[in-house]
Amino acid sequence: MRARTARPLRALGVASLAALLAAGCDTATRTSSAPTTSGVSSTSTPPTTSPTSASASSSTSTSSTPSSTTTTPAPSCGQRLASKLTPAQRAGQLLMVGLQPTGSSSRLAAQVKSQHLGGVIYLGGWSGGTASMARISARLQQGAGGSLLIAADQEGGQVQQLKGPGFTRMPSARTQGQGGPRTEEANVAAWSRELAKAGVTINLAPVADTVPTSLGAANQPIGRYRRDFVPGSSQGNATYVAAFVRGSRAADVIPTVKHFPGLGRVTGNTDVTTAGTTDATTDAGDSYLAPFTAGIKAGAPVVMVSSARYPRLDPDNRAMFSRGVISGLLRGKLGFDGVVITDDVGAAKAVAAVPVGDRATRFLAAGGDIVLTARADQAGTMLKAIARKRAASPAFATQVDAAAARVLDLKADSGLVSCD
Repeated sequence: MRARTARPLRALGVASLAALLAAGCDTATRTSSAPTTSGVSSTSTPPTTSPTSASASSSTSTSSTPSSTTTTPAPSCGQRLASKLTPAQRAGQLLMVGLQPTGSSSRLAAQVKSQHLGGVIYLGGWSGGTASMARISARLQQGAGGSLLIAADQEGGQVQQLKGPGFTRMPSARTQGQGGPRTEEANVAAWSRELAKAGVTINLAPVADTVPTSLGAANQPIGRYRRDFVPGSSQGNATYVAAFVRGSRAADVIPTVKHFPGLGRVTGNTDVTTAGTTDATTDAGDSYLAPFTAGIKAGAPVVMVSSARYPRLDPDNRAMFSRGVISGLLRGKLGFDGVVITDDVGAAKAVAAVPVGDRATRFLAAGGDIVLTARADQAGTMLKAIARKRAASPAFATQVDAAAARVLDLKADSGLVSCD
């Protein structure tokens, strides 16, 4: 993301997360957009993650014997910000909770403040237009001192959460895929500017899933709703995913590539069922990973992980709870060092049998960063579970701290927090 102008900074306060984040850090130069880490293998003192490299400089001593001095890269902005937060505040940064049109934004703003929550997502379909959403976004931001990630699912077609005056009625991804990548990039930039006017900082789009033509509309989560750009073509989808990412970035809205490693081959929708949510084909060398790779290369700083099963990648765990999928494939083989977010774990049937607290801790232990729950009332249970596991496991504590640093780096890139 291009760095936006940071919000005005306030004096450092110990009691408030908003004050801590608004205060920023000392003036060390920020070295990366996210801590470069494999997600689970960090061994340095929390919250600093493992460095990816160390530079060595040689000097000649008085005895003319060459010596080497190893220097540690300066911590990123997110690492420095996270180091100023309490464990509870770091954990709060890792939760994104839902707000429905019937919900109270004032009540949720108070919850954001008291639980130090890092994000809110608009769900349920809003029709008030950009001006109305901007007022709600501003109210929510007050609870976080302006540092909140505010999200929406703004893909197009049947998946467009924000409508009304100021919002263009977006066509489905399938229709978008007929206009050419340059047109797509320009259109997405225009749609994203509408989101920015509404106070939305992150769009949970584009979809990078490829649906085989033999499956088509029988694929309930994607094909049925025409959410794929080009049916049956991973390369075609890769082209449009990259264009969507570039268009979002041009308008300073964070794009999110989803649903890794792909929902195109399942028949069941993980939101409403566990049946038909196993993909027995996808493996680490699958061509259907191409759209995700293209989105990452185009600059997507966030990847959403699905809640389907992929036995050829991990026979025991759903993707969002899998070290093999998140830390091994996404962070390892694909080299992604940004923020990893769950699909919904609040109301989704695919994870209904998993205790609420475990939904958060298992994802974070697998190398993830942001737990998205449609139900804001689950946040307290998740935070307590994170605290308990943190107290029992130093390794998990390190993972939580690394995740918080990545989220804060994302916010710094977006101008929501500052280290300057």
